[in-house]
Amino acid sequence: MDPGLNPSDLYELLGVAGGVGVTGMLGYLLVRAQRRARRRQIEGVEGSGALAPETREPEVEALPARRESPRAAEAAAARARRAAGPAPAEQPPPKQPPAKETANEPEVERPPAQVIPFPVPPAVAETPPAERKRAGAAALAPGLARTRSGFVARLGEIFKGRKELDPSVVGDIEKVLLTADIGVRTSQSLLEEIRSSLSRRELADPDAVWAFLRRRSSEMLTLPAPPVDFAAARPFVLLVIGVNGSGKTTTIGKLAAKLAADGKKVLLAAGDTFRAAAVEQLDVWAGRAGATLVRGKEGVDPSSVIFDGVKRGVTEGFDVVIADTAGRLHTKIELMQELQKVRRVVAKACPGAPHETWLVIDSTSGQNAIAQAQIFTEAMSVSGIVLTKLDGTAKGGVILGIADQLKLPVRYIGIGEKVEDLRAFDPDDFVDALFAPTEHSN
Repeated sequence: MDPGLNPSDLYELLGVAGGVGVTGMLGYLLVRAQRRARRRQIEGVEGSGALAPETREPEVEALPARRESPRAAEAAAARARRAAGPAPAEQPPPKQPPAKETANEPEVERPPAQVIPFPVPPAVAETPPAERKRAGAAALAPGLARTRSGFVARLGEIFKGRKELDPSVVGDIEKVLLTADIGVRTSQSLLEEIRSSLSRRELADPDAVWAFLRRRSSEMLTLPAPPVDFAAARPFVLLVIGVNGSGKTTTIGKLAAKLAADGKKVLLAAGDTFRAAAVEQLDVWAGRAGATLVRGKEGVDPSSVIFDGVKRGVTEGFDVVIADTAGRLHTKIELMQELQKVRRVVAKACPGAPHETWLVIDSTSGQNAIAQAQIFTEAMSVSGIVLTKLDGTAKGGVILGIADQLKLPVRYIGIGEKVEDLRAFDPDDFVDALFAPTEHSN
């Protein structure tokens, strides 16, 4: 023992050491008591009765408490409260699960859950078919004004104001049909059918003759051809052919704009490489429609440009590829043979293509358009006709001769300069717009 340490100092030192030990133990016991209280609260909420064995704290044997002074015990309790933090908020009483039904109690039938139906928007009233037909004919009427001034108007003048027809009037009908742009062959066919199909009484009735002409015109234009489905292949390859100045490039541009507006990804192949203006014109249309343009240098082989365009359409997943071709006179044999080469190249780039080949015809060419169509169809497998510039000619009746003699469906007609003026062809709408305004009863 240190001789400098007197007995009173030693007792004081032992008292301090004992106080610190007792204080630490008291703090530990208080913290442990708080943890047990929290565990009991959690067990009460979960309804489990006790914590899982692996979450229980190990039991610690209580050490015998040493006597300490009241001041030391009070100080130790204060330190323990500060260490334990604020007391936890009082938890609400646990929600008791519903009591299970016993075998002696009857089962209570619960009402079914209420189902609130999703609000259904009001049904949109559909336009009656008759009104749709009238609207279609009315939209065509302005563009066919000059065509109506041709043979239809002349026939209307023959029937106008007559209650019956005499043999001389039938002769006048024959002159009108033979001099019309529908072609001699089609005119003779109509005259023979008038004589053989109508009775003598009907031949004397202007209403019967007029109705017969309308009905036969509609039948000539209605061919058993399926509608064009641009989603039938991907890409759907359309080859467009025709003579110089027929309106091929403009037709392609308008059709591309329509397809792009329907959400289709369109590629244009500028195969008319011998006419720089055609490529530039197609470039402008591609920009308007948001289509992709594949072009080559001026004078390059058109087949190579079209091959590159179709191949790109295949590899990049385009929906529709429209290939323009160089305009050519139908009397040039070597140029017509070049079209066959284009067709073979397209088939190599995309097996099964082209899916459609359309011949674009300028309606202002009149009966010459029938001769063009005959030669083009001999050189190529034409699947449809596009008749342009109907708004600027009285020779639109040529459409009857083409449909009657070549048995080719008319796919589109052009009745103006706007995109919407390229219209999908409807035989009934066309005949209604062509004949109705010049009824003989007017």
